[in-house]
Amino acid sequence: MNPIFADLPTTVFETMSRLARETGAVNLGQGFPDDPGPEDVRRKAAEAVIEGWNQYPPMMGVPELRTAISDHYRRWQGVALDPDSEVMVTSGATEALAGALMALVEPGDEVVLFEPMYDAYLPLVRRAGAVPRFVTLEPPHFRLTEEALARAFSDKTRAVLFNNPLNPAATVSPDEDLALLARFCERFDAVAICDEVWEHVVFDGRRHIPMLAVPGMRERTIKIGSAGKIFNLTGWKVGFVCAAPPLMRVLAKAHQFLTFTTPPNLQTAVAYGLGKDDSYFETLRADLGRSRNRFAAGLDALGFTVLPSAGTYFLNVDIAPLGETDDAAFCRRLVLDHGVAAIPVSAFYASGAVRNLVRFCFAKRDATLDAALERLAGVAARATAA
Repeated sequence: MNPIFADLPTTVFETMSRLARETGAVNLGQGFPDDPGPEDVRRKAAEAVIEGWNQYPPMMGVPELRTAISDHYRRWQGVALDPDSEVMVTSGATEALAGALMALVEPGDEVVLFEPMYDAYLPLVRRAGAVPRFVTLEPPHFRLTEEALARAFSDKTRAVLFNNPLNPAATVSPDEDLALLARFCERFDAVAICDEVWEHVVFDGRRHIPMLAVPGMRERTIKIGSAGKIFNLTGWKVGFVCAAPPLMRVLAKAHQFLTFTTPPNLQTAVAYGLGKDDSYFETLRADLGRSRNRFAAGLDALGFTVLPSAGTYFLNVDIAPLGETDDAAFCRRLVLDHGVAAIPVSAFYASGAVRNLVRFCFAKRDATLDAALERLAGVAARATAA
């Protein structure tokens, strides 16, 4: 067995979800919403199964979806993309990430990773034969610094894998951080693989700035998006890849030998959804922002220290003021003793540098969040008193 995968432990997400099922806990661990997704988009998918084409669609994606992706990013992010040569559809963003690494990286190349990070990044980088170089981002703001980037980049740097908005930190990188990272990519001739799946899940009037739009980055950025996050349909696994033609030609060859294509009915439905009125996307943000505010206020009232959440489905609690130093042990007690599943943020750090944060998913119905708050009542007070 290949040791990179064979030696991986059971993920904390699987562990916490299993404990939630076994104990009947409120599951605020895994990042999926209670909302079933927009009915009109789901109906389009159902209609396309019955009335549409169910054989192999084009390897790069059905033309109507590639055009819809191009139109959508021009409308929302001011980025001009040729749908024929700069847009590709994949079976989810994780496939897009794996394909990008397979296409770009040779054994011995270095890839810069920013921790906390999505748990798939590190094994994918290692399986591609690359050497990971870590930039450790510190709470509560998780900002990039020139000193940290200088330690991570070298003449061997081939790529950076950059998540913005950042899961689990729930931060949105400011313009100056994007410009700083762009300067390092240019200086070291590195490609930015940008995981931007949360691009529509930003709050408080923010607008997502894609790395493609940063000066100097148009020819060296791979932009990855996700219909699952845009439409609260996380099981659909429809990813978007955007890149300049020289990059896309190689990305397409990696995709060809991974999944080759993606269910055509889902592509048809996503194409329809991307053309929805602005009100859909604004309402999505407003509804999730209201859930964020409701849950954050409830946690604060219970005595938890809540970090800001500028985007994603998540917010984090600092358990250090409770006298806690082991977030994994705290989360295990939380699910077993109090009936609420959460995720220890240390699971997103390869270095183990941060062990005092716990992540909750707030993309839930009010009743779910209220049930969790009811079960959490007294946790912070008892810890403080002890």
